[in-house]
Amino acid sequence: MRLLADLLEELPRELARQVFTHASWSERRSDSYTRLAFLGDSVLALAVTAHLYPRLEAERFGAGRLTKIRAQAVSGVSCRAVAERLALPERLRAAAPAGAEDSVAALAGTERVLASVIEAVIGACYLHAGYERTADAVVQAFAPEIEQALENPVDFKSSLQELLAQRGAEVSYAVTGEEGPPHDRTYTVAVTADGRELGSGRGKSKKQAEQEAARVAVEGLQG
Repeated sequence: MRLLADLLEELPRELARQVFTHASWSERRSDSYTRLAFLGDSVLALAVTAHLYPRLEAERFGAGRLTKIRAQAVSGVSCRAVAERLALPERLRAAAPAGAEDSVAALAGTERVLASVIEAVIGACYLHAGYERTADAVVQAFAPEIEQALENPVDFKSSLQELLAQRGAEVSYAVTGEEGPPHDRTYTVAVTADGRELGSGRGKSKKQAEQEAARVAVEGLQG
């Protein structure tokens, strides 16, 4: 975590300001963190992939399994955990403009927002310090999440299927919403069984949104 914290402190003032500017706080969307988050999402995925690839034997870890491990390591849940360890909710609240007091508390506690902010941090660090330093910092910051994904891989869609198969129910997923431009789309997916919605999730891909919806459903059924 120290490496990423140090890089964050090195950011030029204007770049750091953009990292902590929500789109609703600026007249121009380009002044918010959305573009940086788009860049950071790609840097995060590449850094974790490049870290995992040489560690895992090709015979046991094919592309499909690698994809699931990476997806878990960089999921919204993982990004939120890293953002909280980096104290980003506090920095987001401190950056809020006058008049945003009512919304900032909710934003700073939202997984989607915190995931976007940590991605924006990564994107800004990449622009400022380059790939190598940023990738090293990312791998260190996400180390607990990477190890968790390796030691306890989770496939929530399979877990939900197993839970509902015991009840004779069939699972289906449907895209219920799409937001953002084509290059930075966010999907919302609902999961249902026997006509009843069990959960919904959001993600940068339909598969990621499905996994998030399945996670919500599994936790609801087991809770």
